[in-house]
Order: sequence, then structure tokens, then C-alpha cells
Amino acid sequence: MIVMISKPAVLPRRPVDGHKGIFGRVLIVGGNDQMIGAPALAGTAALRMGSGLVQVAIAKSVLSICLSITPELVGLGLANTPDLAALLDAATKADAIVIGPGMGHAAVAKTRLMRLIQLAKPMVVDADGLNLLAVGKKWPGSFNAHAVLTPHPGEMGRLAPLFGRTEVPADDEGRIAIATEAARAFGQVIVLKGHRTVVTDGRRVYINHTGDSTLSKAGTGDVLSGMIGCLLAQGMDRFDAATLAVHLHGLAGEIAGKRLGRRCALARDVIEAIPEAVVEGEIRNSKPEIRKKLQRKKRKKA
Repeated sequence: MIVMISKPAVLPRRPVDGHKGIFGRVLIVGGNDQMIGAPALAGTAALRMGSGLVQVAIAKSVLSICLSITPELVGLGLANTPDLAALLDAATKADAIVIGPGMGHAAVAKTRLMRLIQLAKPMVVDADGLNLLAVGKKWPGSFNAHAVLTPHPGEMGRLAPLFGRTEVPADDEGRIAIATEAARAFGQVIVLKGHRTVVTDGRRVYINHTGDSTLSKAGTGDVLSGMIGCLLAQGMDRFDAATLAVHLHGLAGEIAGKRLGRRCALARDVIEAIPEAVVEGEIRNSKPEIRKKLQRKKRKKA
């Protein structure tokens, strides 16, 4: 039986006396010579969302460029070989892993992916990570990660044959059905992106109602992956982390679109809107009496 969830989860508490060690360490694995921005956007979004430390594992040849985009990131330069020892050491230290943004389809990328998914860790698999998994004739039996998979309709179409589907429906009912089938078949949480993004663990389903065409730009999916990774690293349940990140990501898109125009806002502008989205999300999802207090507080700050 499917249970429809109407509201996203709430943010974890953030103690005033906390330190970076308790707010989650995220490892972002991705990027190549042609796609430096994707892991940088994911890592920056994770930091902006509240992660204590974010490490980006990317080719040595472009690591310095990636870090120059966001100097608060920590780097791990990877060789052209799988370089699994250094990567696994970083993965062991991380509270959550995001793998796929800008990773490419090279054999070395697949080797890294197939090794990392064997770890029983909270994980987001996105973009090229999903495309590499879709190339196989069946879902890997060694997939031990507790993952959130974040396909857009095209990526879902490539994954669909692995659980007996041939096409991805466009209507809400059909999107819920195929996302639920995928979640059950893979044993993972699915975020089927698009207008009214579907989040499901195969039993619970959340339909998101935030966001607009501001998010129809390259890089915004990487931003979402980083946001989910941040919440996973802070110990949130996978389904809850996905619902909250999707909701706030949509709000940030709306805010960026209002500020700069839906046509003109970039993924980096969505990241910059995350703080305001967090405040707005707290207001919208709080109880009526608390909502009034938060609204008064927001008006005073304005």
C-alpha cells in the first residue's frame, strides 16, 4: 500500500554551541576535464545547506580550478588510474557520499562507482553515476549503499529496462508508478525529477509543489544532489532528507527566479537563495501559531 506524504520533513536541530564535526562530512566524487563545475556546485550547495566539511574528489589536473570556485571546499586529487586506496580512505571518513556529477563515462569512473556502492554508507547517486549503472544488464548485486537515486526523466528512461519498463510516463500518476517500481526493484529511495518531482521509497510517496522553470538550467541538479548529501550526512532518514531537499531546492529556485528572472537565474544563484529558502520553508511547514511568530520575525529583519 502506498502512503502519500503531504509535507516535507523538517530540518535537524543546529545547536548554537555546535562545531563542524557534528554537522556532517560530505564527499563529492565526480568531475572531469570538461565538467569541472558540476562537483563544485554540488559541494558548494552542501556547504550552503549546512555541512561542516565537504571534500571534492576530482582529477588532479583540474582540482585547483575546482577549489578556486569555492575555496571552502577540501580537495582530493585523483590520478588517471582508479586510485581506490585514497578514495576509499576519504569515503570511510565521510558521513555521506555524492557520486556522479560531471563524472563522465570513462572506465576509471565506472571502477570507482562500482567500488563505492559496495560501501554500506548514505549516498546520493546522480547524473553519470546513474548512466553508468544503466549500462549494465541488471542492477548490481553488490549495491550495499543506502542511497538516494536522483534521475531526471531521461536517466530514468535508461534505468527503466533494468526493472522491465520501456518508457517513462509524463503524467503524475504514471510518474508515481514508475518511481515506486524503481524504488522497490532497486531497494533505494528514488527522486524522479521534473515538474512536481516524485520522491518515494517504494511505500511512501511525496509530490513536491515548489519550483518553476528557473530550475531548467544546467547545474541545478548538481545543487540538489549536494543538498541531499548534506542532510544525509547530518543523519536524516533517506526519504526525509530527499523530501526536504527537494522542497527547499524548489523554493530556492523560485526565490532566484523572482530576484533575477526565471530566464536569467543560474545554478549558482539557486545556491545563493538557499538561506532564504530555509527560512521560508520553516515558516510554511510550521504549526499556525509558530508560523505567525516566524513571519513577524522575518518582517522585522526585512
